[in-house]
Amino acid sequence: MTTQTSIPSVDTAIRSRRSIRNFLPTPVPRELVREILELAARAPSGTNVQPWKVYALTGAPKAALSAAILEKYERGEMEGREFDYYPKEWKDPWHSRRKKIGLGLYGLLGIAKDDKARMKHQTGRNYVFFDAPVGLIFTMDRCLGEGMFLDYGMFMGNLMIAARARGLDTCAQLSFADYPRTVAASLGLPDNERMVCGMALGYANPEAPENQLVTEREPVENFTDFRGFD
Repeated sequence: MTTQTSIPSVDTAIRSRRSIRNFLPTPVPRELVREILELAARAPSGTNVQPWKVYALTGAPKAALSAAILEKYERGEMEGREFDYYPKEWKDPWHSRRKKIGLGLYGLLGIAKDDKARMKHQTGRNYVFFDAPVGLIFTMDRCLGEGMFLDYGMFMGNLMIAARARGLDTCAQLSFADYPRTVAASLGLPDNERMVCGMALGYANPEAPENQLVTEREPVENFTDFRGFD
């Protein structure tokens, strides 16, 4: 039975979760990362398949992956994702929401809309996990259907909330999926594994302006059609 004290704790973790884009160098112990992943794995999945595979990186392995990707990124090379994520043609309201977060982030950083060099530099910070001490890379076996991305999303949601409840922050990063071959070579992935995405994990830098970005959410009535309720 749910206790009266546990609901506020869960709600606080959910409401305070944000995408953090500048981290402190404070290390995160292996056992704490393990604890968070163990909780994340309580996520539901179809017939309990549990499609997730995680590579938790710190120190030299994380630095090597970042360097390998940045070398290609700085040359303007991209390998391409192995799955569709964004729509081929943007429409509202989704286009407006995407544009708003971009303008909000660049505004906090003082990046003008025509400053391509600083925009590229900011995007490139994805590949150093925004200086987080821990980088997570998520993969999935190629034999599994794309419907299992739903299960994967619930796993990652659990992970981010469990981290927040422990004073840690995260940023889910699709950008790593743009370099599947480089990630595979750097981590020695077997051929049967494909990239899903990455995630930065660590303690937020409270002085960084980009960490002040707070995104809005639509009211429940805007996305829910209630039927049969009094």
